[in-house]
Amino acid sequence: MTAPFKPLIHLYQDWLREQRGLTFKDYRALWQWSVTDLEAFWQSIWDYFDLQSPTPHRAALGKNVMPGAEWFPGAQVNYAQQTLRHVDAAHAAGLPAIIAENEQGDVRAISWPELKRQIAALALYLKEQGVQPGDRVAAYLPNIPEAMIAILAVASIGAVWSVCAPDMGTGAVLDRFRQIEPKVLIAVDGITWGGHAIDRTPVIQELRAGLPSVRHVLAVRYLKGAPAIPDADDFAAACARNDAATAAFEPTWLPFDHPLWIVYSSGTTGLPKPIVHSHGGILLEAMASALHTDIGCSYAPNNFGERFCWYSSTGWIMWNMQVAGLLSGTTCVILDGSPAGKREAPDWTTLWRFAARHQITFLGGGAALWAGCVKAGVDLRECGDLSHIRALGTTGSPLSPAVQQWGTDQFRAIAKTQAQKDIWWFNISGGTDFAGGFIGGSPELPQRPGVMQCRMLGAAVESWDESGRPVIGQVGELVCTQPIPSMPLHFLNDPGNKRYHASYFEMYPAGHGRKPGGGDLGPEAGSVWRHGDWLRIGDEHGHGEWCVIYGRSDATINRHGLRMGTSEIYKAVDAEPEVLESMVVDLEYLGRESYMPLFVVLRPGATLTDELKGRINNAIRKALSPRFIPNDIFQVPEIPHTLSGKKQELPIKKLLLGQSIDKVVNKEAMANPGALAWYAAFAERRQRTAIS
Repeated sequence: MTAPFKPLIHLYQDWLREQRGLTFKDYRALWQWSVTDLEAFWQSIWDYFDLQSPTPHRAALGKNVMPGAEWFPGAQVNYAQQTLRHVDAAHAAGLPAIIAENEQGDVRAISWPELKRQIAALALYLKEQGVQPGDRVAAYLPNIPEAMIAILAVASIGAVWSVCAPDMGTGAVLDRFRQIEPKVLIAVDGITWGGHAIDRTPVIQELRAGLPSVRHVLAVRYLKGAPAIPDADDFAAACARNDAATAAFEPTWLPFDHPLWIVYSSGTTGLPKPIVHSHGGILLEAMASALHTDIGCSYAPNNFGERFCWYSSTGWIMWNMQVAGLLSGTTCVILDGSPAGKREAPDWTTLWRFAARHQITFLGGGAALWAGCVKAGVDLRECGDLSHIRALGTTGSPLSPAVQQWGTDQFRAIAKTQAQKDIWWFNISGGTDFAGGFIGGSPELPQRPGVMQCRMLGAAVESWDESGRPVIGQVGELVCTQPIPSMPLHFLNDPGNKRYHASYFEMYPAGHGRKPGGGDLGPEAGSVWRHGDWLRIGDEHGHGEWCVIYGRSDATINRHGLRMGTSEIYKAVDAEPEVLESMVVDLEYLGRESYMPLFVVLRPGATLTDELKGRINNAIRKALSPRFIPNDIFQVPEIPHTLSGKKQELPIKKLLLGQSIDKVVNKEAMANPGALAWYAAFAERRQRTAIS
């Protein structure tokens, strides 16, 4: 008889009761303990997941202060070592490590022993090229197995990884990689996207010319027919080694706070911030997050045969989360290419059919991806057997209630068993900044469309009003009052940590606010992390654990004294069937009278008629307030987005207020720089009108 299924977070609480004598009446009590007894909580994560160190640590939290917390002093870890611990058991269970597919339909499955061998071969190659612990290795790679092998090989020898997606232009890549001075560049010769082959060999030559620190180039031959990259070693050849040295290879033990990777802010203005994270911090955060995603060991009784896919570009922090699936022995399933098929004939069933072919159990993506499926009228009954999917993940921007309800209704229609009727939505909010989640979910908590289920364990998240006091049932600034292991070590090239402090700690300096358990924070507690999002905790009446993100706090509309996140406006506007996407900015600035235009992208063939404008205004009036009815509505070809998919509200606001386009936006950090032309022309017309 099969034992009843228990989610990982349930098993963890059983362990806490048996090993620590701790019992919690509900999730709120468990969360409260996790953020008030930080040392006990993070030590429990270390012990529960049996993390390894050849040397003991003196404490889980040696110094509790933000920024500058000291975690697990004395411990030695390695991100790659934790991944390779699962090789024998996962392989014995008959499970692959990676399953990959591209737009040409090529499918590759990589076993756990083969993953280990290729990591060892590449690590030994890098060492032979003189790569030492602390040296940077830069990658220009898409979402393919070579990228996952490379990050683990780099980590295994203590070098520092950094990646840019190959859809980024030369300037944007150089803005990032010049700051880190890489010794090695691993680059792909080309990609295919939306059915189009894109040769990247000219970009690689430009990168070499612009990165004098690079001593070796390792080329991934991927695009059929692409020219050879001169003076570059072959990635496949470097990974082909199979001898006694590869069999004996073991990752290097490193201090807990040894740098693991460098990721970047979106960089809408100025140089992107190079954010440095540690091996130990990322390991601890990934393990704690696994309690929420319920992505446990694939070969464990509670989650046999897990196949995890979070559709992402390598340029988004969610790709790092995809790689983290390997930390717990989970099979990672990856797609290189467009989730909507060919550009000329979009097919929003593409990702779903991919999930059906590979029996994916956890399918994640950006909120815009799911919204696109709704707009396209996707019917999951026509996408193959999706009965294996137990969870849908979403992040990147707030998920509308309508989109979540669509997914729930679709899975109820295709469910084969009672247990499959209520698909679990794992709606998460966090950030590149600390490579983790502040708010997420649990399979044991109730769901409600359009909201997130809970604050994540170990994340002392609160919503603060303008006086720095926590509020429930009201919208306030998202802050974190206690450190998290994965918060940045520092920014690269940041003397005195000035940029780091200004990014997160300037608004609430040392001693500001109150502790999660009550009582004022003293100066010894350091500063409070201000994340830059608007957050409401609890429902409208302050009940429950539900959380709602209302968009970026620097993209908030303060219209005639009433404050509203732009995402609330988008929920109302985008519900109109003709509207594909929208963006709003409020040009109130330094005492100027408010002027709020709304820009909409409509379905092909649709026109912005007076009747449609009336419906949009009425939707805003009913859902929000008449105060948020825009002054004007304009039909536009595109909404400008960053490479990570965020609407560029603030740069467009600055552009329309009269600033130069070159000063407000970095075009090479954009997903669609061509979209700017319309807004630049609009800004020029407004300027001429103002002058006349």
